[in-house]
Amino acid sequence: MNFSTITPKAPVLSYSETTQKRAQRALACSPFRLALFISMVSESVPLPLIAHQSGVDKGFTLKGLSERRVESELSWLIKVGLLRREVDGQGITDSFRLTPLGKQVVQEWTNLGDLPKPTWWERCRNQVRRWLSLSF
Repeated sequence: MNFSTITPKAPVLSYSETTQKRAQRALACSPFRLALFISMVSESVPLPLIAHQSGVDKGFTLKGLSERRVESELSWLIKVGLLRREVDGQGITDSFRLTPLGKQVVQEWTNLGDLPKPTWWERCRNQVRRWLSLSF
């Protein structure tokens, strides 16, 4: 899928290098595949399509994940600034979409075919950041 054909033309926002690196690390450490985020470029994706066997069938995950795990992982990507929840006339929905930062990161990685494999150090840094972001 050619990323440029599915991305609407919008002004490019500038993010600090620290923000971009944190976003890249969080996305690479997630249990999701690039196909999920490419889908989120043009449309919102509901949680039930990502969880369990449905996520595997659609190429969004390598193994079935519970809805609770998917929700937790997507919530972290929201905190990092990569995703947002969709809102309708009734309020917040169970669907997710990329933010402009998320679109930039996904666009950079589209030619790779999948997300890069994080090092053990990147995984540790991501886990520590997640742990420190929890409310006590």
